[in-house]
Amino acid sequence: MYAVLETGGKQYRVVAGDKLEIERLDAEAGKPFTFDRVLMIGGDKVTVGSPTVSGAKVMADVVAHKRGEKKLTFKMKRRKGYHKTIGHRQELTVVKITEIKA
Repeated sequence: MYAVLETGGKQYRVVAGDKLEIERLDAEAGKPFTFDRVLMIGGDKVTVGSPTVSGAKVMADVVAHKRGEKKLTFKMKRRKGYHKTIGHRQELTVVKITEIKA
């Protein structure tokens, strides 16, 4: 059985036992977390929500919080002497999917 869930403005297809790096959650490391926005449940029978499947939940354990790799952006305007380097590191949460409740 698999599920498609939405968190942080992105959609993820998950199966029990998967590890995901998602956008930062407000949860402590080592604690369980429940995803309520389940868009689809698949397996023998596919259930698609409109927009979410009512009563469906995905249970996960928060493994750790970390920061992603640094992304660099370079801005430049030719012949003007303007150049600028901008860096960004995304805050991430690592979760392990434990159970899918349909």
